[in-house]
Amino acid sequence: MTRTYAIGDIHGQLDKLAAAHALIAADRRTTGDWDAPVAHLGDLVDRGPEAAEVIEYLIAGPARGGAWLAIKGNHDAMFLGFLHDPEWRDPRLYSQYAWLHQKLGGIATLQSYGVGPEPDLPALHARAVAKVPDAHRVWLASRPLTVARGPVVYVHAGIRPGLILDRQDPLDLMWIREPFLSDPRDHGPMIVHGHTVVDRPDHRGNRVNLDTGAGFGRDLTVAVIEGRDVAVLSALGRRPLPPP
Repeated sequence: MTRTYAIGDIHGQLDKLAAAHALIAADRRTTGDWDAPVAHLGDLVDRGPEAAEVIEYLIAGPARGGAWLAIKGNHDAMFLGFLHDPEWRDPRLYSQYAWLHQKLGGIATLQSYGVGPEPDLPALHARAVAKVPDAHRVWLASRPLTVARGPVVYVHAGIRPGLILDRQDPLDLMWIREPFLSDPRDHGPMIVHGHTVVDRPDHRGNRVNLDTGAGFGRDLTVAVIEGRDVAVLSALGRRPLPPP
């Protein structure tokens, strides 16, 4: 049996991330399995106040036990894009927005590194490049877009239905909503993802959505996946999350 823990979109919420790992530790004590990896489903940064601390926590994570995997989300890619070029725009982002727009939360990420306000964009960019550690940039840039574990693929946003994994567009893996969300077909592996906020963890049989809105002050969901069986972790233990 393949066991994997998965955590939804973190968005700079260090306390919620630490609490999720405490739930995993409690479940490990029950199962005796200290080796099952933890897949973080991307959007590690933005909106929340502690993006820098979240990245530091995740970099140090493997020393705490078990393999820690972190997938790159669209917000993580936009952060890296800004550090490379302040004028860069993600091609999937609506034209009226930029990473520094208040709805996207880039300002909160920069503030977590002690950056801002600055008099203009070049000054803000120069300050960000100086303050964000190279180790954070290198680590974030090296995050995979997918992780395959047994009968499950972990990804930030989802996949383009009908295409094998090797032919997926990286932008789809970080940004897609439709036609993925409404597609009822068997994708082969079960897809575990985040990106699209839902009120509660959502199991559709062919996919599982674990983004419950931590970036908007809501819960950060952590689940354990064994084969294709899913359970959500809480202080009361496991709660099965069956498909409809």
